[in-house]
Amino acid sequence: MSNSAKLSARERIESLVDANSFVEIGGMITKRNTDFNMQEKAVPADGVITGYGVVNSNLVYIYSQDVTALNGSVGEMHAKKIVRMYDMALKMGAPVIGLIDCAGMRLQEATDALNAFGEVYYKQTMASGIIPQIIGVFGTCGGGMALVPALADFTFSVTGKGEIFVNSPDALDGNRVEVCNTASSDFHSRVIGDIDGACEEDSEVLGKIRQLVSILPSNNKEDAFCMSDISDDLNRENPALEMSRDTAYILQDISDNGTFFEVKAEYAREMVTAFITLNGNTVGAVANREEVLGEDGSVSEHFEPVLTAAGAKKAESFIRFCDAFSIPVLTLVNVAGFKASKEEEMGMAAASAKLTYAYASATVPKVSVIIGQAFGSAYLCMGSRHIGADLMYAWPDAKIGMMAAESAVKIIYSEDIGKAEDQKAFIQEKAGAYDELQNSPESAASRGYVDAVILPAATRKRVIAAFDMLATKREPAMDKKHGTV
Repeated sequence: MSNSAKLSARERIESLVDANSFVEIGGMITKRNTDFNMQEKAVPADGVITGYGVVNSNLVYIYSQDVTALNGSVGEMHAKKIVRMYDMALKMGAPVIGLIDCAGMRLQEATDALNAFGEVYYKQTMASGIIPQIIGVFGTCGGGMALVPALADFTFSVTGKGEIFVNSPDALDGNRVEVCNTASSDFHSRVIGDIDGACEEDSEVLGKIRQLVSILPSNNKEDAFCMSDISDDLNRENPALEMSRDTAYILQDISDNGTFFEVKAEYAREMVTAFITLNGNTVGAVANREEVLGEDGSVSEHFEPVLTAAGAKKAESFIRFCDAFSIPVLTLVNVAGFKASKEEEMGMAAASAKLTYAYASATVPKVSVIIGQAFGSAYLCMGSRHIGADLMYAWPDAKIGMMAAESAVKIIYSEDIGKAEDQKAFIQEKAGAYDELQNSPESAASRGYVDAVILPAATRKRVIAAFDMLATKREPAMDKKHGTV
């Protein structure tokens, strides 16, 4: 199918669910409004097809907007049908999937349409953290409708067709579509980071949703278990693992049969957030990234090993989702500090604080592995033992401390360096001693900050063993309504 071929509302559903599994609910419902000659207009199913089906044998509830019926606009009965899906999904503990192609609020219904949007927002809020909410955007998603994917857990959009906006690009002072299309899927996936993927085809969006449903628990009471038959060796080792600085590659390698589903892949690419499977269990993975490997294995992008505000924001929202649905969290740490720039400074403290809060407050099993540098407060933010990691491992070549040895020596021995005959040799000598005393993984382990120094090749079997041990973890919540960070 080409990008120009657009599926109908019903075709999207049929392509999404297992064959012959969809059952429509409310197919005869239509608008009640008769104002502005609405009684003369036929609005089949009030512009939205609703019902239930199965995706890889998992029950799901679906609504798919029909752009051919009043442009898929949301009115009173349209919203009631969506709310009905949420009511049923909450009772049955099943995900809700919304397939959006909507002109926004139905003007002919005015305050009834406003109420309709409010009811949908309310149901989404009540369902948040109880059942997964997944959105696919196949056409317009404008005005008040733009809040629907923002209130959901995951969103995928079709490039060139899917448009998300509160205000259209041309309505913004000083902007035109040709200058910056703030409604485009690419803008939302790369710049804003509020959608999880921009896809070329309708079928690709539907495929992503199917894959995600298969890997996630159906509700917050269900175990994050996705496979019954594990063909991959639990003790499999890869001696070449330590050579890669692309943590997406490392995560895919240690996962069962290479299972790897990355979310928000195009946003803040220096931070990887993905679902993997370990011993058949879904695990949320967060990792700092230095390199991006292309299909031919060569490095296509390079990043500083530092924490950015966007990366912290991306990781924080992902961890909160994992915690809500009892999905264990694995963190691969390689961070030398915070990114230094004026732009980063404006949001770094708040974003890092939220990331720290997400890690510290999460009660799911948390395992971290230091694979490179772990310096300063940025290291603390990345799921360290100090903020609640259950187990902390480090590779032999890892560096853990306040800062790089050479930088520390230049501060500590500032006066002595000037007096030395060979300043370079002096710095190297003192840096070596500082590394051994303060920055080595053995030093951190001797203080109880690292639980074990492990070989890179053994990462898969060690983290699987760790999560198996932590499977029965119970951590009572503090007596408070909720935090304020």
